[in-house]
Amino acid sequence: MLVIIDPTARVVDGESVRIAKDVLCAGSYSVKIALPETAEEADRAVAHRGRRRIVVIGDDGALLRALRALHHERALGEAPVGLVPIGPRSVVSLARSLGVPAEAVPAARAVLDGAERALDLLIDDSGGIVIGALRIPSRSAGPGAAVADDADDDDGQHWWTPVERTARSLVRTLTAPIPALPRLPGREGHPVRQRLRVEADGILLTDLDHAVHEVSVRTGLDGLAEVIVRRPDDEGPMCVRARSVTVSGRDFRYRADAAISGPVRTRTWTVRPAAWRLTVPR
Repeated sequence: MLVIIDPTARVVDGESVRIAKDVLCAGSYSVKIALPETAEEADRAVAHRGRRRIVVIGDDGALLRALRALHHERALGEAPVGLVPIGPRSVVSLARSLGVPAEAVPAARAVLDGAERALDLLIDDSGGIVIGALRIPSRSAGPGAAVADDADDDDGQHWWTPVERTARSLVRTLTAPIPALPRLPGREGHPVRQRLRVEADGILLTDLDHAVHEVSVRTGLDGLAEVIVRRPDDEGPMCVRARSVTVSGRDFRYRADAAISGPVRTRTWTVRPAAWRLTVPR
């Protein structure tokens, strides 16, 4: 196996990283350790993995970078990926939702002795991937709308140690800049809704003549995605399950897992069933 140790993990919790590495090395006869300092070096480590399977010691962002690198090489389904989550709860929430233990030793043992879990993902028409959830928020609130789900990330950050705050800064240097959603004019306290055309498996859910508060798409385990269109407060959400969803509109941005992308005028996401495998406890 090729164990890629994220630099942020080494700063945040070097002791847990050492323990996880020791467990992995003791339980496998062939382990290669990679210590990349940048995202580019991490991508090169994945590209030169040979026949080794990838194990990531790090947070959700480190896992996503490894999966994107494998997708770029069309190698996502070649071998199961292992993960030992390291970091505050806010940056390993995706790992926890996928069934990976939060502690270093159980997670490392799951890498060695766990079961393979096949997982769906979303692939868009520009080559991007979404492991967990996609969200297109209202355009009205500027940066706050784009990162509303980050409230948990910032919750309690005043309790972080200086080392954790340094690590948070390092995370930002290893990821592409995230543009803020544009602030549109509107009356104070009255959000300006987006107008989007949303189609699920070719069926029109809403068109440009209707205001939309939010569109969210989440992968499942059955080859279908859950698509939710939330309309203004006086209308209930529309929920469907589909294999593909196309969204069109005026220069909208979207959040895919932890990253914000765009603006784009149209984008199609398609479910790829069982596209990758993750080792989890039996």
